[in-house]
Order: sequence, then structure tokens, then C-alpha cells
Amino acid sequence: MTLQELLDSAEKLLHPWTVGLTRFEGRRLDIVIKREDLPAAASALVEARWGYLSAITGLDLPWPKTPPKADAPPAPPTEDQLEVLYHFVNVAAIATIRVRVPYSDARVPSICGPVPTATLYERELQEMFGITVEGTPVTDKLLLPDDWPDGVYPLRKSFTGFETAGSK
Repeated sequence: MTLQELLDSAEKLLHPWTVGLTRFEGRRLDIVIKREDLPAAASALVEARWGYLSAITGLDLPWPKTPPKADAPPAPPTEDQLEVLYHFVNVAAIATIRVRVPYSDARVPSICGPVPTATLYERELQEMFGITVEGTPVTDKLLLPDDWPDGVYPLRKSFTGFETAGSK
């Protein structure tokens, strides 16, 4: 299969849940879905044996306090949001599932059902971004010390250092 055929097959598999779609770099496909559709979308890729989960990435997308420039990308967040990217790889083709959640409701469902190894990435999302991953089998801290204060997330843009975390 060519890269284009691989991307076409991923697009077709994820079509039922697609809210937005972007292709770029010739080998990448970004699909935006709603959070409640995440387990079904991940299952569709796994059941079709479309590659493997390479990584899960968290992003902090603060709402711009100044108006965007005329040449800025479309659809900036309307409030502070977090985004979770699920990168699936098949040969050299990359299909990324993107889910945005507001700070006020920072939660996504686990994909550990279809992808058991996702638990490590999901734990990182919880610790570093404060995104609750509903249904993940393990919630113990992975990267931060056990005495790290609750509610302090070092990869959020609001984190300013150890003073924020309660230690001086």
C-alpha cells in the first residue's frame, strides 16, 4: 500500500466520528473528533490493524487575550482549552486523532480497552496537564514525586515554577 492509500484507509475508518480533517506533509492526517467518540475511533483503527499507537501528546491552548492576526490559523479556542493528540503510525503514514476539552471540564475517556499500553501516556496526561482520563486502569503517579501537590500541573502554561507547586 502507498502512503496515500494508507491515509485514505485511516480517513475512511475514522469518517463516522470526524468533525474536522487536515492532510499535510504528504504523510500525515489529522482528524478532529468529539471526546465521547474517542474509544470507538481508536477501536476502529485497532480492529482494522491500522498501525499502532505511537504516542499521546497533551497541549495547552490558552484562549488568546489579544485578537488573532489576519493570517492566523482558523478557529482559535474560544476559552482556555487542552488538546489531546493520539498518534497512530502505519509504516510511514501518521494518523492523529485530536480531541479538545475546556479547562473547566478537562476529561477524556480512556483508550486502554483497545490499546492497553495507552495507560502510561494517560497517566502522563493526568499528572502533567490535569486531564482526567476516565476508566484508565492505573492512576498512580508516573513522573512526579508522590508528594507533588494536587491541582498543580507542570505542563500547563499557567505553571510558573516551584513556587506554584507549593515549595520554595
